Amino acid sequence: MIPRFFCSQPMKVGATMELPQEAAHHALRVLRLRQGAAIVLFDGTGGEYRASLLDEGRRARARIEAFDPIERESPLAVTLAQALPSGDKMDWIIEKAVELGVSAIVPLLAERSVVRLAGERAAKRVAHLNAVARAACEQCGRNRVPAVDAIVPLGAFLAAGVAEGAQRLVLSPGGTRNLAALAQPAHGIVLLAGPEGGWSDSEMAALRACGWSELTLGPRILRSETAGPAALAALQARWGDF
Repeated sequence: MIPRFFCSQPMKVGATMELPQEAAHHALRVLRLRQGAAIVLFDGTGGEYRASLLDEGRRARARIEAFDPIERESPLAVTLAQALPSGDKMDWIIEKAVELGVSAIVPLLAERSVVRLAGERAAKRVAHLNAVARAACEQCGRNRVPAVDAIVPLGAFLAAGVAEGAQRLVLSPGGTRNLAALAQPAHGIVLLAGPEGGWSDSEMAALRACGWSELTLGPRILRSETAGPAALAALQARWGDF
């Protein structure tokens, strides 16, 4: 596989440009690519550029040779609203969700969330999660980077009505509907995955009042970091590009 690097600056065929510091370090120090090596650059908005590496000591430049408008996005638009888990589990969820074709990710604060972030700490965490999403796109071949939104409480998320028009599904071990019982969504899906302690009774009541459907993934209780990616994979197999 030709190494791929996210590059946010403007690119055009025939130009020579300096790679961002992180991409340059990965290319020269981690992958140890040599001058003339083939690489792919993308800016996250669609399509990719074929280029060749120009090694200039600690700097790395690339000569852009061609643009390919190829897309690798799923026909099924799924937003994953994920209650923040503890530790670095959210990194794993972001990585796998991007590989599985998620369209966007919304980190949520739930009543039973172990992690509590606000202000500068929350902003830094979101910036880190967006970097994880870009790295996952580099690995899996996606040319459009799913956005990781700001961290919001569940109540604010429901009040904003961001899921209007989409099929709204909350993963629940007590749900009575499975994927086989669902109709094909006309305007995408918003998938809600709970925290490690599960949704509280008041949160479930609020979700039901807002018209969310409870979805079960079988008789086994899945961990918070397992449920979202498992549901994404099942949805891709049913209506996506699997």
